[in-house]
Amino acid sequence: QVQLVESGGGLVQTGGSLRLSCAASGRTFSTYRMGWFRQAPGKEREFVAHITWGATSAYYAESVKGRFTISRDSAGNTVYLQMDNLKSEDTAVYYCASYKAGIATLVRSYDYWGQGTQVTVSS
Repeated sequence: QVQLVESGGGLVQTGGSLRLSCAASGRTFSTYRMGWFRQAPGKEREFVAHITWGATSAYYAESVKGRFTISRDSAGNTVYLQMDNLKSEDTAVYYCASYKAGIATLVRSYDYWGQGTQVTVSS
């Protein structure tokens, strides 16, 4: 059974940092591109970052570029999202997902999703 479990969310002040983790199991995730998305109240789920299976390259949404860093462990089954210099507009539920096919910044290109972890940035 495929499972993605996020952790590391919480409440942080503006300018602070958080590190999210996504533990994957149930298939060989090390061979899959992985992504992070987020969804704020009343808004659609949006792309944040993705990383290739070999961690050879990563891609970020413009809104987080220079502040967030996606990475994965050597086994490839845990993906991280280091979030620095957090802003109030970063408040959302953050989801990790496993890529299936298509444009890697689109929600529909991912087939497995975690349950999400809440990130709240207070000013």
